[in-house]
Amino acid sequence: MIAVCAAALLPTAVCQEPTAKSVAGVRGGHQVVSRVPADALAQLSGSLQQLASKVSSAVVQIEVTGFGPAEERDHKDTALIVRQHAIGAGVIVDADGYIMTNAHVVEGAQRIRVILPVPTTTFFDAAGAGNARVLDAKIIGSHKRADLALLKVDASNLPTLQFSLERDPQPGELVFAVGSPEGLQNSVSMGVISSVWRQPDPDSPMVYVQTDAPLNAGNSGGPLVDVTGAVVGLNTFILSSGGGSEGLGFAIPARVVSFVYQSLRKYGHVDHIEIGVVAQTVTHTMAEGLGLAQNWGVVIADITPHGPAEAAGIKPQDVILAVDGRSMLNLTGFDIALYQHTPDQAVKIDVLRSTSKLSFCIPGILVRDPMDQLADVADPIKSQIEPLGILGLDFDDKLHSLLPEARISKGVIVIGRALGLNSSHTGLRPGDMIHSLNRTPVESVEQLQLAVAQLKPGDAAVLRIERKGQFQYLAFEME
Repeated sequence: MIAVCAAALLPTAVCQEPTAKSVAGVRGGHQVVSRVPADALAQLSGSLQQLASKVSSAVVQIEVTGFGPAEERDHKDTALIVRQHAIGAGVIVDADGYIMTNAHVVEGAQRIRVILPVPTTTFFDAAGAGNARVLDAKIIGSHKRADLALLKVDASNLPTLQFSLERDPQPGELVFAVGSPEGLQNSVSMGVISSVWRQPDPDSPMVYVQTDAPLNAGNSGGPLVDVTGAVVGLNTFILSSGGGSEGLGFAIPARVVSFVYQSLRKYGHVDHIEIGVVAQTVTHTMAEGLGLAQNWGVVIADITPHGPAEAAGIKPQDVILAVDGRSMLNLTGFDIALYQHTPDQAVKIDVLRSTSKLSFCIPGILVRDPMDQLADVADPIKSQIEPLGILGLDFDDKLHSLLPEARISKGVIVIGRALGLNSSHTGLRPGDMIHSLNRTPVESVEQLQLAVAQLKPGDAAVLRIERKGQFQYLAFEME
C-alpha cells in the first residue's frame, strides 16, 4: 500500500505568516467572516473527541490465525473461507470479558487473540501503544445466520458499550464506526444512517442498518454507535465495486445483536421459534382476489396440521396485524418478530379475519439451524477438501436426524466454502450432499479426498449431489 501526501496533488505552496485578511479570507475586497462562533466549533470538536475516547476504550482488535473469510463475500451464502491471518474488531459487552463480533471474522479459527485498546491522549501515548494487552480468546458460540459470534477472554473490569434498545435509530442520524480497517486499530469514521431497514438479499429475512460512514476490511465486528455512544449496530459488510468503502456499509441492528448475545451466552447457540404457519406478504392483487379487508401486511397461506397455530385457532387467510404489539407490514417483519421472540413466552398475534379483529397467544416451537449444529462438530483442518474449495463433514446415521429430509443417509455434506489458490469452481453450496465423483461412490470425507487426488488439472469432474431433497450433477474441470 502506497501512501500519497495530499500536498503532492496541489500546486506548490508558499508558507507565510497569516495576516488578519488571510485568516478571515477576502472576497471582492471584503472580508469573509465565519458566522459559526469559534467556541461552538470547539465544543463540537471536544464532544466528538470525548465520544471517540469513550467508545474506543471498549472496542478490541481481533487477530485470527487459521481459516478465515475472504474479503469478497456472497451474502446469499456462507462466507468464503481461506487459509490466512485475518483481522477484525469486536465490542466488549460485559466487563468480565465477553466480546461480540462477526461470525465470519472468527470462522475456522485455530487461534484467536484479542488486543485490548491502550488509552491515548497525546502523541507520546500513541507511540507507546505497542505495549497493548494481548489475550487469547475462545468462542462461546456463533450464529452464522445473523453472522454473529460471542468470544470470552480471561479478564475483568473491562470498559463496555451498551446496546441502543430504548429507541429505534432514524435515517439521517449521526453515527460513528470504530474498528481496525487494514489493521489500523481504533480507527473512527463518521457518517449518517442511510436506512434503518435495508434488505440486500430478498431471499433472506435479515435486514440491516445502512450507513455512509466509511467501512473497510477490518471494520467487521466493530460497533456503529450514536452520539450517546450506544451501539445501534455491529458493522458486518459493504457493497463495493472496487473493494473499498463507497458509502454503502451495513450493520446488524442492535436488537438482533442483543438477542443473539443473550442466547449465545446462556445456551452457546441460538434457538428461534416457529408457530406452524406459512405466511406471505399481501399484494394488491392477492387482496383483491381473496377479498381481504386490506391490501397490505402478512397473510396466512397454510397451517401445519396439529401445530401450535392450528391449536390456538389461526386459520388460512387470516391477515396478521401485529406480533407482540408490533405492526406487521411484510413477511420480513414477521420472520424477524418470531426470530427475536423469547422462547419461554407465548407469541401474541393480532389478526384480521374478514372484518373482525382477533387476538391469539401461541406457544412457539424451538427450532435450531441444522447447519449451526453441524458446524459445531466440524474440524476445520480435517474437513478441508482444498481442490474442491469446500469444508466437508461425514454425513451418517448420527447426523441424519439433523437433516431428516436427506434421501440418502451416507455422503459428504458441505458445511462451508474454502476457496484456495488452486481450488476449482464447482458450484457447491453449504448444505449440499455429495454422493459420488465421476461415478465413484462417496460416503466420507476421506473417500472424497482420495477420489479427488486421482484427478489432474484439466480433468473433467462430475459430482452427483443432493440439494434440498433433489439430485443433480455439477460438472467442471479441475484447476
